[in-house]
Amino acid sequence: MATPLSADALVAALRAEGVRVVERPGWRTHNRNAKGAWGPVHGVMIHHTVTSGTANTVSICENGYSGLPGPLCHGVIAKDGTVHLVGYGRANHAGAGDSDVLEAVIAERALPTANEADKDGNPHFYGWECENLGDGEDPWPAVQLEAIERVSAALCRAHRWSSASVIGHLEWQPGKIDPKGFTMSGLRQRVAGRLNGDPGGGAESTYTVQAGDTLSRIGERLEVSWLVLARENGIGAPYLIHPGQTLKVSK
Repeated sequence: MATPLSADALVAALRAEGVRVVERPGWRTHNRNAKGAWGPVHGVMIHHTVTSGTANTVSICENGYSGLPGPLCHGVIAKDGTVHLVGYGRANHAGAGDSDVLEAVIAERALPTANEADKDGNPHFYGWECENLGDGEDPWPAVQLEAIERVSAALCRAHRWSSASVIGHLEWQPGKIDPKGFTMSGLRQRVAGRLNGDPGGGAESTYTVQAGDTLSRIGERLEVSWLVLARENGIGAPYLIHPGQTLKVSK
């Protein structure tokens, strides 16, 4: 259980972790606190936006939609790695999720499968929307993945949490798929490495191509975008691979 960081402490923690921060006008008082409590906080939740274009994405997350007012998160992590702070306090990002998952986050143990939506997560998680179409093909630039790692580590460090306190929306609410294109286990491994003084540690692995493999099948198996696999391994159209080939896999 933890009291949310003050707005000043949040900015300081992010910048101390090397995060490039943009403070949107009015973000410190932009919240949904009138609808309920903000805190205690127990972890960090990562989302993808299903949008493109940083300005458009920031505007949507700041203002929300009809029927779902903003802020829709505390900050937007853009493709260039910049973090745009859009709200401080309760935000409409987590929604209802599984209370068993929340208990696991609090205890910093392995997560159960989310199979019910019986707990409001908005008071209990810092929420970060990451600019991405969420179709499994839109790339996740390395600088953006590093920013997600840094943001997560900054909050874990400030609250003395382990990387087990970082979860994806798909791990909280049944039916959600975000973030899609990288694995949360891989992100937690990166965050753990950073907290232990090894930034990015364990973030990259390899895969040996088997007979019958395609980049698409490998991507589905490893829960990464096949386009990211192709780009990181210098594979262009017609995207041919061969058995025995070693692929770099960044998660």
